[in-house]
Amino acid sequence: MAVSGGLLGAAGYRSLPSWCTPAYARARAAELVAAHQAARTEVVRNPHRNAEWAQAVVRAPRLLGAVQDLIGRDVAVENTLLVLKWPYQNCEVPWHQDGINDRVLLDPKGSVAAWLALTDAGRANGCLHVIPGSQRGGYLPYGPEPGTRVQRGRPIGARVAKDTWGVPMAVAAGSGLLMDVRLLHRSLANVSEKARLGLNIRYVAPGAVTMRDGSSPSLDPVSGTGWQSMKGRRTGS
Repeated sequence: MAVSGGLLGAAGYRSLPSWCTPAYARARAAELVAAHQAARTEVVRNPHRNAEWAQAVVRAPRLLGAVQDLIGRDVAVENTLLVLKWPYQNCEVPWHQDGINDRVLLDPKGSVAAWLALTDAGRANGCLHVIPGSQRGGYLPYGPEPGTRVQRGRPIGARVAKDTWGVPMAVAAGSGLLMDVRLLHRSLANVSEKARLGLNIRYVAPGAVTMRDGSSPSLDPVSGTGWQSMKGRRTGS
């Protein structure tokens, strides 16, 4: 059944220019490339919980202000994911929706996903591809995507027609996208000579998270006072 267009309107996404300066983003990217190059790490889970650079990013004033305009003053981080696409390495992320997996279900009325470019992202190095308006279809059935290299636990690939290409979203370092948590998106391999780094953040308002196992969500509040009585919350770092 079709559902509302959501917080981000008919398209289901919005550009987020200049959450930081390009120089700041590229400096952080250079540090991360140096730290992870030897191991060729592709995914770092929840860096905001132990890395100062990520703790600063999730609280970046322009970013946080844009999120608050959508879901209110009380904002917490439910999850972050740093993806590093190394040159000529077949690191693809399949079609998926950020708000649903085997662990969690996010209420699209009280949550939003941010994708932030730490390096320039274009077609050659694996920028996001989105399907505008796909959030109107609600959450879709999903399952393992065979052959994907990104180690995300159980890779989540929404079942999308194989010939669906989507719209490529070229984004400069220091800018990004805000997305409805139901919006279908993916990224392809990096076939350029330099690494491509992006940080995905899931922001939520109080009551917007349902844990599939019935447990209390572990959240990291970044603004507001509505978290003090919530069970299972994290204090942030």
